[in-house]
Amino acid sequence: MTVLVFGGSSQIGRFLLPRLLARGERVLALSRHERAGQASVQWLRGELPDHMPVIEPVSAIISFGPLGGFATWLERADLSTQPRVIATSSMSAQTKRDSDVPAERAISQQLQAGENALADVCTRHGCPWTVLRPTLIYGAGLDKSLTPIARRAMRLRLFPLPAGRGLRQPVHAEDIAQAVVAVLDQPEAAGRVLSIGGGERLPAGDMFARVRASLPVTTVPLPLPSWLLRLGRRAVPRLRGPLTRLEVDLIADNSELNRLLGVTPRPFRPDAGCWVAQRGTGNGEPGT
Repeated sequence: MTVLVFGGSSQIGRFLLPRLLARGERVLALSRHERAGQASVQWLRGELPDHMPVIEPVSAIISFGPLGGFATWLERADLSTQPRVIATSSMSAQTKRDSDVPAERAISQQLQAGENALADVCTRHGCPWTVLRPTLIYGAGLDKSLTPIARRAMRLRLFPLPAGRGLRQPVHAEDIAQAVVAVLDQPEAAGRVLSIGGGERLPAGDMFARVRASLPVTTVPLPLPSWLLRLGRRAVPRLRGPLTRLEVDLIADNSELNRLLGVTPRPFRPDAGCWVAQRGTGNGEPGT
């Protein structure tokens, strides 16, 4: 099988490529930057949707990038071999749908539009498709949510601990990579949008406390009480959405994931390695 991967050096891609190689797959991986070729991995230089090299026929296409650009490229691509198409979206498509912040509702609408566009083009070309909607991703030191908080705390030796009763369900990037491989082997996953969250739900305040406990340096805790967060929502408009969500459950139902793919993500037990950029197959730079 020849597999084309968009985002091979992304946080999920770094765990996916070794899994594909272990299965004996031939991998084509796209990057915006020039990369040296490796055994069983051919790096292609390009950028979705308009600056793409000629792609040979493949058995599967996997994308961890923006859905809109991916769907636009699929519309133009040669899909005569009807490859299996797997892409990641985000649980924000659901959790931000009814936000009182217009920009967040727009993100939800954009994600849903991308999912629909992907489904439409694949259906017209007879390609089986699956979309994975992960919750908050961690584990490779490349996310833009928990990793920046952890690194800032290590640098300043001060860790803000906001109060928050909303449940969180962080999912490790490697567990998403495992789900992607499982989709390749499960025809029943075709035509589905599958949620994927971590194996544990915990209050937002506890999630931040566990991040702090995982750090390799001692940090001073800085509790941020609820009254201060309410004041922040009123005083700083750009913080209204994130601070409001601290009291909202941002979780996923893994029942279909478990039933169809047999994947059970790990509980949230981060260690110091989660906040260091993981070097996988590639040269360590973020990919497309």
